[in-house]
Amino acid sequence: MTGQAALRAGIVFVVSLMLALGAPLLPPARLAAATPSEVPPLTRQDAAALRGPGGQVYRETCAACHDAGVNRAPQLMTLQDMTPEAVNRALTSGAMRPQGEALSAEQRIAVAEFITGRKMGSSADRSVLNMCTGAAAHFDPGAPPELAGWGLSAASTHAIPARLSGLTLRSAPRLRLKWAFAFPNSQRARSQPALAGGAIIVGNHNGAVYALDQASGCVRWAFEAEAEVRTGIVVSPWRKGDRAARPLVHFGDTSGNVYAVNLADGTLAWKLRANSHPAAIITGTPTLHAGTLYVPVSSLEEAFATSPNYACCNFRGSVVALDAASGAEKWRTYMVDPPVEQGKSQSGLPKLGPSGVAVWNSPTIDAARGQLYVATGDNYSLPATGLSDAVVALDLVTGRMKWQHQVLGGDAWNVACMSKTSDSCPDEDAPDFDFGASPVLAKGKNGRELLLAGQKSGWTYGFDPANGALVWKQRVGRGSPMGGVHFGMAADAGRLFVPISDAAAIGPDTFAPRPGLYALDVATGKPLWEAPDRPACAGQRGCMTGYGGAVTVAGGLVLIGSDDGHVRIFNAASGALVWQDQTGRAFDTVNKVPGKGGSIAGGVAPLAYKGNLIVPSGYGFASKIAGNVLLVY
Repeated sequence: MTGQAALRAGIVFVVSLMLALGAPLLPPARLAAATPSEVPPLTRQDAAALRGPGGQVYRETCAACHDAGVNRAPQLMTLQDMTPEAVNRALTSGAMRPQGEALSAEQRIAVAEFITGRKMGSSADRSVLNMCTGAAAHFDPGAPPELAGWGLSAASTHAIPARLSGLTLRSAPRLRLKWAFAFPNSQRARSQPALAGGAIIVGNHNGAVYALDQASGCVRWAFEAEAEVRTGIVVSPWRKGDRAARPLVHFGDTSGNVYAVNLADGTLAWKLRANSHPAAIITGTPTLHAGTLYVPVSSLEEAFATSPNYACCNFRGSVVALDAASGAEKWRTYMVDPPVEQGKSQSGLPKLGPSGVAVWNSPTIDAARGQLYVATGDNYSLPATGLSDAVVALDLVTGRMKWQHQVLGGDAWNVACMSKTSDSCPDEDAPDFDFGASPVLAKGKNGRELLLAGQKSGWTYGFDPANGALVWKQRVGRGSPMGGVHFGMAADAGRLFVPISDAAAIGPDTFAPRPGLYALDVATGKPLWEAPDRPACAGQRGCMTGYGGAVTVAGGLVLIGSDDGHVRIFNAASGALVWQDQTGRAFDTVNKVPGKGGSIAGGVAPLAYKGNLIVPSGYGFASKIAGNVLLVY
């Protein structure tokens, strides 16, 4: 075995081990090019976990089906996002009861903890939550939600009016920490909160959704979902002061479930699976408009392709429209045609395609034109199709496709292109340049409305929303599988604010990596200012430069969290730094659970509301700094 082959084999082993243990991974691009010193070491604790009773039960009872995806069994990396309680329930009384009956209660608990990498212990356990009493326990009917879903407006501008933000250039430098809440049994916080009824409602890695009193951080209720809730939270509106209103809280989880929960008490109103594929997940936040919940559906099948015993690939990205009150399906539009056999793999299994074109951003609403906009991901297998790496307009009422604009063709890629553990890689040279960020509908200073999109390639685009015609394009970052533009942009007053990660940039390119925050002119795409990022976490595990999350603009300020574990505020007109604080540190918490912040990434951006700054911190995924806190300044 050559040195390079040995390294690759070692990398594949470590990847498999870390997935089994629920541990964070190096970015795929870094892992593929890693030197031996960069490959995470196998610790004694990791080895002990593999030899322990949970690992033994998994190997002897579960692996034959789940590692190979037999009968569409979800693979281990899907199961690891579930809570240990949900895995145990499946083995005790759910779909896996026949297999679970052959195990003792202790074995079921052991394998649930092994699969998820977490100990049993309810994320909604009242003893670690600081439950509210008195007036703080009740929702205020005079405070309906004033920000619309993940995009904060129907147009996904991620902009907060100055009258709501309560922050100014003068007051922002005086921000001080008010309280911190620690999510129990968690290592990442990547759910954007919603604000309603005097509460902050937020999901978490531990599978819980919490309603926290905005003033004190005590818990009004906690709802337990089946798996991690990484989407933002959406609360249905009501008329101010209407005590008869029964608003619902909507969100999705990483098992592909969509939920509606009663705001008043956290009880379940309805729940459904958005897609029956075992790899389906909800990454982007559902968008609520006029009584309809528009749900983007993504998947983890790109990673399933690493198994030589998996028939790759057959997932189809889609948008599903649901009745918000009942969950009844109104329409469903797929982004790719049904897959058919394209040949045989070396294992004798069918090679399937086309596939992929996941939608992992929150839909944008254009009520005036009767349209909904999403941007799509890559293909997972050949043939490559016309809707991958594209911006798409759908009819709000019917789901009919009205126009589409593909910005990059031929981007067919899956994780087997990196792991080399199967022959499912469609194109080793494909760049994996999905759209992770939601399109933004905004007006330039010339009064013209454009649809703006930012891609992991580092390119940004301005389209005519009427027909999808390209008006301008501007390269801002070098681009990489981890962004470029990764999870979100913002627009206000004729400016587009673009966060750039450029982490793990690979391949020959004369355009240098440019991690930082940039402002463009909405009308023309021309650069207005730049604020390059320099890492402030040197020597800390998971230290990265750049902005891998979303960004908010609020009353002349730009609010952003960094991969290096800081929250920062910039002047929206000039890009000058106004204020910053380190979140990658330990905090005293109102619920007395040990709390530590970390990277701020994923679909999360800081929010400003009535003089408070609200920041989830921690991204123990893709080798970024783990954390488990919600901070209110």
